[in-house]
Amino acid sequence: MTPFQTRIDPSSDAFAAQRQGMLELIADWHALEQRASDASAKSAERFAKRGALLPRERLAQLLDPGAPFLPLATLAGYGMDDPDLARCVPGGSQLAGIGQVSGVRCMVVVTDSGIDAGALTEAGNQKLMRCQEIALQNKLPFVHLVESAGSNLRKYRVEKFIRGGGMFYNLARLSAAGLPVLTVVHGSSTAGGAYMPGLSDYVIMVRGQAKAFLAGPPLLKAATGEIATDEALGGTDMHATVSGLAEYVAQDDAHAIALAREVLAAIDWPRAQVPPPNQAPRPPRLNPDELAGVMVLAQRQPIDMREVIARLVDDSAWLDFKPDYGSATVCGHARIDGYAVAFISNNGPIDPAGATKAAQFIHLCNQSGTPIVFLQNTTGFIVGRASEEAGMIKHGAKMIQALSNSQVPHITLHCGASFGAGNYGMCGRAFHPRFCFSWPNARSAVMGGEQAATTLDIVARQQAERSGKPVDEARLQAQKSEIVALFESQASAFYTSGHLLDDGIIDPRQTREVLSLLLATLREAAARSPHAMQFAVPRF
Repeated sequence: MTPFQTRIDPSSDAFAAQRQGMLELIADWHALEQRASDASAKSAERFAKRGALLPRERLAQLLDPGAPFLPLATLAGYGMDDPDLARCVPGGSQLAGIGQVSGVRCMVVVTDSGIDAGALTEAGNQKLMRCQEIALQNKLPFVHLVESAGSNLRKYRVEKFIRGGGMFYNLARLSAAGLPVLTVVHGSSTAGGAYMPGLSDYVIMVRGQAKAFLAGPPLLKAATGEIATDEALGGTDMHATVSGLAEYVAQDDAHAIALAREVLAAIDWPRAQVPPPNQAPRPPRLNPDELAGVMVLAQRQPIDMREVIARLVDDSAWLDFKPDYGSATVCGHARIDGYAVAFISNNGPIDPAGATKAAQFIHLCNQSGTPIVFLQNTTGFIVGRASEEAGMIKHGAKMIQALSNSQVPHITLHCGASFGAGNYGMCGRAFHPRFCFSWPNARSAVMGGEQAATTLDIVARQQAERSGKPVDEARLQAQKSEIVALFESQASAFYTSGHLLDDGIIDPRQTREVLSLLLATLREAAARSPHAMQFAVPRF
């Protein structure tokens, strides 16, 4: 492989302007994350009075100090749970990510009970189910720190209730797949929150704090007239001595978390025996920090995506695949931490040659078992009479078919534009990549707002001409403004991430670190053979 020769000058004004724009977007993203942290911290006094740790404190004590942790879906619910963006608290009232607990790589989810007592939201449900899906696909133990008031009855939606059953379905599948499900109950866990420990393999409850019941005292009285205290109905001691729901009793939050770490250490979860890389890892020659200024922020401005790849891969070395054929579609081999990885990206729209090239490359990666990283930056499949005559539809279909039936792991990263069917061909969310992340500048839409507005303008004029009616210019101008505003409001990475259309936003400068962690997770999953069973472990 040959080290890539960059054409970007980090000292140029253009680079400085792009870097400044990217840093501002990163700051906006972190400000939204901080909004959730601040909202949770407002409950600090209430937590302190009962001797409890705040959710972020629980997470910090659970994770191995100094080990990498990859947060997931930190903007979940932004613009979804509350349409007022100025006050919307993102995160779905869940903290989640991939991290290490007692040396074991796990999927970790912590109810952010500092916000609305941990009541389940639509975004929170979707986030939790996505985390369960990731754990199942990548053979990760599932550790859940629970404290939930159940569903928010003031924001009840029947579809949320029905879809929410997937959380429990997934827990049963995880257990049956031989993946340990460990739940710590820190406080009141009502209704749906009670099924979390009920479907877990190991349950730890905090004495005097944890309570689990399908119906709390108010609902119980409303439904049956029976009167019972929280403790008698579902307290820790009752579940530890009578119902058998709890395996372990903790004296406080810190003790419960220590027990969780001890359980994971005690079951001796097998470390995957991953073969060492064929080549020694080498850092990139080009500085990954430059990615903040490399990526253009204007969608119409071209960029050679090899400039991005060269700042992600070992030694900035790259083996270009068919560089002179379908040149707007970039395919090639590289290494990260010594391990082989393939990249597919875009330097423009996907044309017939680019589609067939990508389809062939996907097949070759399946032959060699090489994971593929898709760096999305495309305006879509090329349109026009010439491309239609060249068979764009059938050649694009080859790419879609190859992608849809590929057996190697896919990682998708939205780096810039993701428009039209290009989102599909480049392994968008609907094509089930193992992981999907976005840079804060990314934009996704079926087409640009201007193109959509112009298309509808042309259609309206044609209709007026056929009917013999005069064109209402004022109405068309108003329609155009509405369409552009509609498309623009939904195109940003903040909006798509808020609607769980990716697994989260990442800082471009940390992309190599993220890819390294994800690829290591994939290798461990391929090498691990859990003791799968026909059914989940039943509780007795």
